[in-house]
Amino acid sequence: MKSWIRFPRTEGNSSRQAHCDLPEGTYEREFGREGFFGPVSHLHHANPPTGWTHWEGEHRPRAFDLVRLTQAGGSPWKATPLLHNHHLDVRLWRTEGKMDHLVANADGDDLLFVHSGNGDFFCDFGHLEFREGDYILLPRSLRWRVECQGKASFLMIQATNDGFRLPDKGLAGPNAIFDEAMLDVPKLDDAYRAQVSDKPWKVLIKRHNRLSTVTFPYNPLDVVGWHGDNLPVRINWRDIRPLMSHRYHLPPSAHTTFLAGRFVVCTFVPRPIESDPGALKVPFYHSNNDFDEIIFYHMGEFFSRDNIHPGMMTLHPCGFPHGPHPKAFKAGAEHAKKETEEVAVMIDTRDGVDLSEGMHSVEWKEYVDSWKIK
Repeated sequence: MKSWIRFPRTEGNSSRQAHCDLPEGTYEREFGREGFFGPVSHLHHANPPTGWTHWEGEHRPRAFDLVRLTQAGGSPWKATPLLHNHHLDVRLWRTEGKMDHLVANADGDDLLFVHSGNGDFFCDFGHLEFREGDYILLPRSLRWRVECQGKASFLMIQATNDGFRLPDKGLAGPNAIFDEAMLDVPKLDDAYRAQVSDKPWKVLIKRHNRLSTVTFPYNPLDVVGWHGDNLPVRINWRDIRPLMSHRYHLPPSAHTTFLAGRFVVCTFVPRPIESDPGALKVPFYHSNNDFDEIIFYHMGEFFSRDNIHPGMMTLHPCGFPHGPHPKAFKAGAEHAKKETEEVAVMIDTRDGVDLSEGMHSVEWKEYVDSWKIK
């Protein structure tokens, strides 16, 4: 356990409660460590912490329109690479129809988020139907395939050499956010039994991002029974009941859905906006000094952003403050909205990420200027 220096002090004109009752005419910035779990200070600025007028260099806020990516493929191993580091790999997979082979990932667990489409998921443990908005957690080396009813797209999040777990929900108790009983598991149902055959099947195994092909004279998805707790699970964002406070704006960490050793996955879903007159109504300006923040925008209107549409992705590396755009901050101050409409997947990673080559062609390079007060 880290032994941080912990002796809070106060200087000048400041509020006693974070994110509430800010001194008039000031802008609060949270300056924290360990992704909202470590030591933290709150600075009250006379001007917006994101009020820059010019920015040079590659280390900056970035936005990408993934809708413009055209690569597709029948196999998830043909998915378009987006971002990566030694512990995380993020891809976008667009596909349609039935996969004619099985895949297995020996590099780590996969988390699929269904951005669009629906269909059937088959694996060693049985059959699951999937639809837009589902998370499907795939344990390492699971053999699986999908049959899509038309076109589908998936955000693929790999925990490299690691696995996904559920967060500790602390004082809220184990049933908060979603009850573990809400996690669906595959069934050995009629659909699963119908796909068993004596025809040859191939399994494409990915290891160190290289593929090996194993051929069977039959479909190896021929399980007749199983027991245990190392298996795929499914949950839809509509089953998530977010933590809320009408008097205090909760940090993104309160919306953690899954976590791995070096990153967390959070889900932002529609919720009431804080109603207390003194509480912030939009995300607070913050310097998350140990983590890079990635957000994939799934659907709805994103109340802290401007000119962002579904299918986009933003990257805010550590090292500088970020927060709501000026119009969003103004709307929050006026309490113009009573509830959020957004659905988004956030990945906070302890290690800096690198962009895959194709991301530069779909970057909105003016994003860094979108905080300018017009």
